[in-house]
Amino acid sequence: MARVFWFRRDLRLNDNPALNKAILGSVTDGDSKVAAAYALDLDYFHGLSGIRQHSLNASLNALGESLGRMLAIRHASVESGVSIAQALVTVAQSAEAKIVHASRAFDPAGIAEQNSVGSALAEVGVQLALTGSYYAVDPGTVGKPDGGPYKVYTPFFKRWFELGWSKPEALAEVGHKWFIAEPCQGRPKPSKDSPFEIKAGEAFALRTWNRFKERALYNYDEVRNRADLSGTSHLSHALAFGEIHPRTLLAELADSPGHNVFRKEIAWREFYADVLLHNPHTTTEYYEPRFAEMRYDRGVEAEERFEAWKQGKTGYPMVDAGMRQLLADGWVHNRVRMIVASFLVKDLHLEWQRGAAWFEECLTDFDPASNAHGWQWTAGCGTDASPYYRVFNPILQGYKFDPRGNYVRKYVPELAHILDDGIHEPWNRLDGLIHGYPAPIVDHSVERDESLARLAEIKIVKDQYPGA
Repeated sequence: MARVFWFRRDLRLNDNPALNKAILGSVTDGDSKVAAAYALDLDYFHGLSGIRQHSLNASLNALGESLGRMLAIRHASVESGVSIAQALVTVAQSAEAKIVHASRAFDPAGIAEQNSVGSALAEVGVQLALTGSYYAVDPGTVGKPDGGPYKVYTPFFKRWFELGWSKPEALAEVGHKWFIAEPCQGRPKPSKDSPFEIKAGEAFALRTWNRFKERALYNYDEVRNRADLSGTSHLSHALAFGEIHPRTLLAELADSPGHNVFRKEIAWREFYADVLLHNPHTTTEYYEPRFAEMRYDRGVEAEERFEAWKQGKTGYPMVDAGMRQLLADGWVHNRVRMIVASFLVKDLHLEWQRGAAWFEECLTDFDPASNAHGWQWTAGCGTDASPYYRVFNPILQGYKFDPRGNYVRKYVPELAHILDDGIHEPWNRLDGLIHGYPAPIVDHSVERDESLARLAEIKIVKDQYPGA
């Protein structure tokens, strides 16, 4: 009988164990036919930024090309009354398949989706077979000696590294045939524009990896924090969409400073996935609950400051360059993500969830675990968190990680006339704000002290009322 493969966040053919299960199963069954399907929630799609819409379409287009245009994209929406589960039931019934294969998800939304699909398929006599995951080591696998989950990264990494991972799997080439069980409803037309053509797909991800190995992997430990240099892999989009599996990257790493730090960065992604599996509420709630009691700003002025942050008009060049990069590229350098997050939470006194939601809307490399817990790390309220009193100084961060100002000049054209590192404090120059760049909307030194005062308030409550 035929098998159905449900593509999710694994938009590739190679190193895809679940896909190989579908292929080999179809051959064992005797007809060697595999129907490839992708179910797309249109309501979710149209809520994304233009860059995210175009990015998903680019990934689906590349996957469809690699399948010889044998990918059936099926739509779901409230208006049509068709759910993701119903769309896949229709594909399975049309294919006369008894098994639908997919990679297992471990994030709350992914788990809820696969449970819904599994139940709907079971009602019509079809099995949902889940194999593998989006990670080198499945979340929930790395545990302490007492069986509990790790709450701190370093011991997690040591155990994760000890456990290791399997080798990458090539696509099973056993004479299988792709076929269309239900007509492809196509990639939806984006409702918003993208500022540039987006390149995506498995082949592009592999080329990106090879370029990174030649360009910056060797000294990754030295240059990864420099926003003005091309010192990162630029593979986060490919990992988020599953166009490349982390096993593929790990298999080529050696024992050297640059390689070891890059391996640890992959492990951070897997650590956050493990944390989220054990704490599914933390996509939107505080890992450390007492931080929900902190005073956060509300009202008209707070909303105006939030909009200024979103649009990159805070008056702090390093913050604004990062936020404009988000809007222009759908991606932000990791060091800069921490700078803009710290500014939102500790200079503007707004809750981390607001920034995380904006990142989700705009980032092409959005990953639910990394996004939520990266924000909670900077906000000082998450697992293995940066202490809350570690407040990033956006001026000093600029001098340190964009020492010549090239990063700021690229994304903040109002400051392009400043050709030295004084670009990080343009208000100190007679010509600094002549092209319309705003003065700082807050005084960092004042807001840092205010942030620490608010921290002291909840510490006092905890000390006086230990059960609070």
